[in-house]
Amino acid sequence: MNNQGFPYWSQLKDLNKQAAKAGEVPVSALIVMNNEIIAAAHNLVETTKDPTAHAEMLAIRQAQQKRGTKFLESASIYVTLEPCPMCTHAIYLSHIKAVYFGAYDPKVGNMDHTCAPLRTRAPATEIYGGFEEHHFSHELKTFYAGRRGQ
Repeated sequence: MNNQGFPYWSQLKDLNKQAAKAGEVPVSALIVMNNEIIAAAHNLVETTKDPTAHAEMLAIRQAQQKRGTKFLESASIYVTLEPCPMCTHAIYLSHIKAVYFGAYDPKVGNMDHTCAPLRTRAPATEIYGGFEEHHFSHELKTFYAGRRGQ
């Protein structure tokens, strides 16, 4: 898919560079409301030694703090990699209205496989995947290839 379908590509790309430079898996997330980015994060699992410090979780927490509420009904989340089950559940619990993700994650991705709660909740969460998939997949493969070479 093209950049026009994924309007926050350059911001996510910059966040991914920051993550990789910090030794983190390059996965980033943005939360957008009314065409304004209200939260931005990249993975911090290694830095914080916290297995829940995924980009999506961090961005959701930031957005909730900024808005002063646990619900983000009118928000969309943009993420470079298909969310895992933990992040999918956090998206569900926070009532995010739409998920846009880049690369599919065949190992632990959860959007197109077992995300029934997102689809059955009223209103259902909209799910769109495969934006800039080649770029984000290549970025992850390059990161892991570099780690194996160390």
